Amino acid sequence: MKLHPAATRLLRRRLGPGVVRTDAPSLDAASFDGMKIPFPPEAVIFPRTREDLGEVLKLANERRVPVTVRGRGTSLTGSAAPARGGWVVDLLGWNRVRIDREAGLAQVEAGARVADIHRAAEERGWFYPPDPSSKEYCTIGGNIACNAGGMRGGKYGVTRDFVLALKGFLPTGEFVQWGTPTRKFAAGFNLRDLWIGSEGMLGIVTDATLKLIPKPAARWTLLASFSNEAAAFRAVRALFVERIQPSICEFLDRYSVVCAERATGATVFEGQPGRPVVLLEIAGSASEVREQKPLVIAWARRHASAHRAARSPAEAESLWEVRRKCSGAMFELGDSKLNEDVVVPMSQYVTFARFLDRLRRDSGLAIPTFGHLGDGNVHVNIMYHGADRGECRAAEKAVGMLMKTVVELGGAISGEHGIGLAKTPFLKVQHSAAQIGAMQAVKKALDPRGILNPGKMFEPFHVWKHKRLAIRLPWDHK
Repeated sequence: MKLHPAATRLLRRRLGPGVVRTDAPSLDAASFDGMKIPFPPEAVIFPRTREDLGEVLKLANERRVPVTVRGRGTSLTGSAAPARGGWVVDLLGWNRVRIDREAGLAQVEAGARVADIHRAAEERGWFYPPDPSSKEYCTIGGNIACNAGGMRGGKYGVTRDFVLALKGFLPTGEFVQWGTPTRKFAAGFNLRDLWIGSEGMLGIVTDATLKLIPKPAARWTLLASFSNEAAAFRAVRALFVERIQPSICEFLDRYSVVCAERATGATVFEGQPGRPVVLLEIAGSASEVREQKPLVIAWARRHASAHRAARSPAEAESLWEVRRKCSGAMFELGDSKLNEDVVVPMSQYVTFARFLDRLRRDSGLAIPTFGHLGDGNVHVNIMYHGADRGECRAAEKAVGMLMKTVVELGGAISGEHGIGLAKTPFLKVQHSAAQIGAMQAVKKALDPRGILNPGKMFEPFHVWKHKRLAIRLPWDHK
């Protein structure tokens, strides 16, 4: 339904048909993100300059046209879907990356792919740690909007820890800059961090200054298997008690491993099929890696039922195969997946493992689980068949129990995917009425007409009342 035809025609006259597109292919492509539920927009806008973008927002604010910004659309929660229609601003073409070799900074535009930032930094001896699994597709603007993390979060932190400054626009079309390209800034309120993780609801990011760190001189990988999930979780806790800080600490439960083994046709550890595993990477200076190797091997001998260390970069790549294959291979367990990125305190890992066993038993569903145990960000994958109403109801109930339990354990309903549409029913599980009210007050202060990404976060959305698209996106295998 086109609710703002006059405003769209006016914008098209001002900016031109090449910038403001209303053809069916453009509208269809911008109607959904990784959650795969479509919401047709009225126009897709490809701004050429800051002036274009300012004009879009000024007119949208004046005419109360909803505006949703997007890059690649890899969001799994509906954050980049135009839930209220209106206009979609596509910043994928804003993709410049410039590395300041002397200062160790990256100047990037919002549409730059994260993998391109990684490569540009490493070519100059620097390193940008945040590494979401969709890094070959996702953009830095989307990472900033959802405060994305990845496998290295336990040692290095998440996107927020590397953003020094942001440039962009308020919903009124006014250009603003939060912070400066310096490593210290204490002049006024920290509105930069308010934008990070706000899912495009408080402003539109166009540029960012990212802090880089020296590229690790050495890396080493070890894969260990365990008799059960609880044993794996206990072992990881013991690893951190010993003050060993791996750059990556990935966990795959037995169900994830079985899926990967079926996909590859090979057993991860000979004679031990379907065992949960932990994949560790130690990174840093050559001396740091050399010192930690024997400590990690001793840890594996004490706690693991089997382990294998990489003796070369090629062997390290082969050890990663189980992690790369597990997510896509899960679709043999169901044609639909709810990938919930919950966060669990380390002290509650074993309790959480027992809860997952009960959840599988009570729901009757396959729930393979993997995640980043360095920071407790666990991806719980609830698999079901979309055409089976009973399984849909069981999956819906399972998600509710999952969210309730992680909050009771002191954790979070999302670690890096954000709230978007999919998790709106659970915001009140995580936050009190006073906390939600404070967030809404901030939204109203910065976006009084509610034009930016409306319908998200605060208004409960019922996923199960909407038809899921029978499509696979390029990053689904991740």
